[in-house]
Amino acid sequence: MARSILAVVAGYATLALVIFVTFTALYLVLGADRSFEPASYDASTLWVVTSFPLGVAASVAAGYVCASIARAVRAPQVLAGVVLVLGLLFAIPVLRAADAPSPARAGDVSNMEAMQGARQPKWVALVNPFIGAVGVLAGAGLRRRRKGGARD
Repeated sequence: MARSILAVVAGYATLALVIFVTFTALYLVLGADRSFEPASYDASTLWVVTSFPLGVAASVAAGYVCASIARAVRAPQVLAGVVLVLGLLFAIPVLRAADAPSPARAGDVSNMEAMQGARQPKWVALVNPFIGAVGVLAGAGLRRRRKGGARD
């Protein structure tokens, strides 16, 4: 039981770390002008399209780590549920703020300012938790196939 809890926590930590590192790198590569729509904090189409594969990679890594530690099927399923539920809870503020006008953005902004001010479309906030949950299960499946199965 303790191993499964540790696996879920480590999987979620992996997800958060990979998201933070890859999205920070993406912002540094794209810069403010290509990450956001002109003069706003609304995510650009380029950002949205590029963020999906990064999110999938992060969730697959999380599922793989979780399955590696737990060596059982249940822990990645729990992690997928946690990713789905927390993702939907985190989507609530995005949905509430989506109808308000985006604050003006002047030129380049730091990574921290970008993270605090960024606004994503409603549909992205709702789709990401499902993609994350499926990615976790896919990552766990990769681990199981590599090791030749898992015990229940």
